[in-house]
Amino acid sequence: MQEPRPGRRAVCGLGVIAAAAAVVPAQWARAAPAPSRKLPTLSAAGRPFLAGRLRHTTVLQSFAVDERQGHLYALQLVAGGIRLAGEETAAPHAERVRNGDLCLNRLTLDGSAAGHMYLKGFGHGGSIGLEESADGVTLWTEWDANPSSGYGRGVCRFRFTDGQVLERGSGELGTYHPVIGSTSNFPALDVTHRQLLLRYKRDGIPRFALYDLDRFRAGWFLPLTDFAQPGAELGLPFQGMALYGNYAYQLLGSAYGTGNPAASGGNTRLYRIDLRTGRVVWQHLERTAPGLSPREPEGLAVLRSDGTPRLCLGFVEGPAGGRGFRLYDKALS
Repeated sequence: MQEPRPGRRAVCGLGVIAAAAAVVPAQWARAAPAPSRKLPTLSAAGRPFLAGRLRHTTVLQSFAVDERQGHLYALQLVAGGIRLAGEETAAPHAERVRNGDLCLNRLTLDGSAAGHMYLKGFGHGGSIGLEESADGVTLWTEWDANPSSGYGRGVCRFRFTDGQVLERGSGELGTYHPVIGSTSNFPALDVTHRQLLLRYKRDGIPRFALYDLDRFRAGWFLPLTDFAQPGAELGLPFQGMALYGNYAYQLLGSAYGTGNPAASGGNTRLYRIDLRTGRVVWQHLERTAPGLSPREPEGLAVLRSDGTPRLCLGFVEGPAGGRGFRLYDKALS
């Protein structure tokens, strides 16, 4: 996943934006704990969770897990040369990227294909949220791709229907523009605590905003907190985020290559961010699966089924044109 970097003018405006938009509830500020000196178990390498391939040759962008039904939902950009229902011609990949056309894969937890959808005009697929229910799942994704970048200006929710092609203007979508004038709107959900985390860009500056999920669904967009994305100054690609309780988790980094050799162990960084203060309480260079190639980090999710939440992170592997993915999980404590 790659994004345009902020320009000099946008960076200079960060202080003004932060002062105007930062919102931290008083009860959270009082409750913020002192930093712990204990190394969290999150520092350990992840254990293998799932390996697989997606429908297209393009790479995994993000994923979510339906633990109730045993499904993985994974986003990727539509590959070139694919003609979808209702299209007169097969568009090249570059056009799919500009349009924000996505393929939503459903897999079983042994990696087998179990359905797919197409999302036209949605975005880059930087994050995906999931609400489980007895009769299916509701998925949350980036939506309303900006034609100048291919990144979404809002978010949406919809039910999974195998084989369906959804257009950005479909009446089956619940749609939201929470931050007018923004782009790169990536949603993550914590259904246990009924919260939604939005990562967005305004004037080129990446930010996080936290919302009450049920109020957000009703169209009330007053954030519980809003702050500049930590770590953006490193210039590393943003590769995923997850949310659980008082903390957000983010993944930054790039594939092995020039300036990031495999011998170095890679530049992938994992963060824990306290949403009560907007501050990083822990970060480290992620050393899970250093032998993968090209080992591009792609996606974060939280697993909750065994009663102890775990963080699941993804990496791309395999040769160009034949990319697969591998997911790993680790204790969230």
